[in-house]
Amino acid sequence: MKVLFIGESWVIHMIHQKGFDSFTSTKYEEGATFLLDSLKGEGVDLDYMPAHQVQVRFPKTLEELQNYQVIIISDIGSNTFLLPNETFYNMKTRSNPLTLIRDYVKQGGGLLMIGGYLSFTGIEAKANYKNSPLAEVLPVTLMDHDDRVEEPAGLYPKSTSVTHAITAGIEDWPMFLGYNKFVAKSDAQTLVTIEDDPFLVIGKYQKGKVACFASDCAPHWGSEAFMDWAYYTPLWMRILNGLKSE
Repeated sequence: MKVLFIGESWVIHMIHQKGFDSFTSTKYEEGATFLLDSLKGEGVDLDYMPAHQVQVRFPKTLEELQNYQVIIISDIGSNTFLLPNETFYNMKTRSNPLTLIRDYVKQGGGLLMIGGYLSFTGIEAKANYKNSPLAEVLPVTLMDHDDRVEEPAGLYPKSTSVTHAITAGIEDWPMFLGYNKFVAKSDAQTLVTIEDDPFLVIGKYQKGKVACFASDCAPHWGSEAFMDWAYYTPLWMRILNGLKSE
């Protein structure tokens, strides 16, 4: 299986104030290393595209995207796709990456969106997939406003009564510290809920298959218990196998 994983990276710019004096420091971090290593350990052929590379590396044609059986988008807002350097700085037109992803799914590709501060609608509504070409592709209806649900005491998802290979045998879920709130579309299947909200939803778009996972694949919403969970790797592999194009 060949998979394109997009997002889960960031740069932190800090100001250190020590009395009268101050200085700055910057560090780069990636959040999906544990998941990516887990998938590679299962034989998945992964291309990882960190958030800052999307503006210059994202494929410009549908044919390039069709080299992948599944595309994963995790914690990266729609602006990063819609404002490539050549357009933002040089006013050059190019194909809309999110339209390409929509057409990729329409023709049989698989798509997974994983939750985070810049997934779905996101913090302060900045992820803004609600107003993007992916709104019609996802099996969920997105909020018009900041969709985060934060719970420092922890929340526990629950598998629904829907019988499906992805959640077969999974009864006890580990704790999460938050998630993105959305509503499952009428033709979608909700496999897992959290606080009566959809947590894991699957559906179809034209010839393709799509899934939404409402929380992080790693900290901070994802707990250490989630990372250590016996079903951590099997869950993601089941999702990918359910989405992959033939």
